[in-house]
Amino acid sequence: MSTLTYVYADSTAVVGPLATYAEPHCYDLCALHGDRLTAPLGWELVRIEPDPDSLKPSSDDLEALANAVREVGRVSQPLVDDMSARRGHLRSVPAVND
Repeated sequence: MSTLTYVYADSTAVVGPLATYAEPHCYDLCALHGDRLTAPLGWELVRIEPDPDSLKPSSDDLEALANAVREVGRVSQPLVDDMSARRGHLRSVPAVND
């Protein structure tokens, strides 16, 4: 996957890593179309290849995830309220035999 960005003022098309937010003149492409893309006559096509190491989770990402999990574990209120835990809140419907 990649994102195509047009810069009309510079007559440039840039194919780079998948964008994280939408912008005007940006289009997400599948791998097949990203690889086959050509620029219009007179335009420059710039291809930006992402660094594979930058796509891996960093230690900061893993620490943030661990902190988020710890925070969820510190719930001060019970996960099930008393009304839904009381007896008889589920009922079965008997089958009707003809």
